[in-house]
Amino acid sequence: MPIAVYVLGLAVFAQGTSEFMLSGLVSGIAADLDVSLSAAGLLTSAFAVGMVVGAPLMALFSRTWPRRRALLLFLAVFVAVHVVGALTPSYGVLLATRFVGALANAGFWAVALTTAVSMVPDRLKGRATAVVVGGVTIACVVGVPAGAVMGERWGWRSAFWAVAIVSLPAVLAVLRSIPGGRGTDPAAAPVPVRHELRALTGPRLRPVLLTMALVQGATFCTFSYLEPLLTRETGLGAGWVPVALALFGAGSFAGVTVAGRFADARPVAVVATGMTALALGWAALALAAGRPALALALIPLLGMLAFGTGTALITRVLGLASGAPTLAGAFSTTAFNLGATVGPWAGGLALDAGFGYRAPVWVSALLMAAALLVAATTAKGRRPRAGERRPSAAVR
Repeated sequence: MPIAVYVLGLAVFAQGTSEFMLSGLVSGIAADLDVSLSAAGLLTSAFAVGMVVGAPLMALFSRTWPRRRALLLFLAVFVAVHVVGALTPSYGVLLATRFVGALANAGFWAVALTTAVSMVPDRLKGRATAVVVGGVTIACVVGVPAGAVMGERWGWRSAFWAVAIVSLPAVLAVLRSIPGGRGTDPAAAPVPVRHELRALTGPRLRPVLLTMALVQGATFCTFSYLEPLLTRETGLGAGWVPVALALFGAGSFAGVTVAGRFADARPVAVVATGMTALALGWAALALAAGRPALALALIPLLGMLAFGTGTALITRVLGLASGAPTLAGAFSTTAFNLGATVGPWAGGLALDAGFGYRAPVWVSALLMAAALLVAATTAKGRRPRAGERRPSAAVR
């Protein structure tokens, strides 16, 4: 595996830490900037919206640039907005930096995914995708808890400084290790945008992207409300919440690693098995939420299944979208973050409706059922060509 692929994973680690670290910093931000907790929570929403809209926009914006230049620009903007965020006394400026930082993050993700798979042979594309996505899981295990500890000891601004500092080695590493061309052939002309959009909106890719969004929606629906589930339904103390988050992150890292090993050779089996197991797993967690030992045992397993399946789906999109070398990674990033935006919203609606603290977990199970239905309907509606074996519904 080229060292450049691991460099991209390092940069994604820093950016993933920024994306999720506010969960442990909102109280400090609210108190320091004299705003409400709900206003501080909008900082997370601003980042999510920036990720959803930013991936395709930034990919189009930089599509004619050499990939190294695009990656360096996005990283430089990302570092700059965190420095501004760490210094500003203004809530409005901080909110703007979160949105701009998300645009840079989304652009980096989109280019990084296509860059990573372009540098390896077909048999290693799944593993390269896993290395990049693995940066997010390591952020969940290490970066987010570390940011929470720093925020508690030295204030929330220290976490912003830490993200900027951790990103600097990635800037130097990208400069030294990423090829300067647009792809494997630096002289190749970019594919026209209309051709890329035609490839991405075709009947083969649409259901895979929708499936990815539903799977991620299920994941982040429960992840966002894990704290009240454990403390108010399972009966665990607040000290168990970081443990549970670390367990989820460790399981996620294991899932990404396993998916990277097998997604290239057996993509159908990885995605189909993962989706079915997730549907059953979220339902099992909802039923077992009152039993602390069983709930804690299920959390890392669900993290492994969720991120392993998500990694395999990203690999599937990049494989099917060979005709969209610029926008394939962008659409994958948008689908991923659309799920991360809609899932917590749906879980919040269930909580506000008075269905209890297990409700978000049941919503996750329902979202997985919807993902399976989309996949099954797509497979049923497509006839295999002569001599072609019908693939699993999960990856169509």
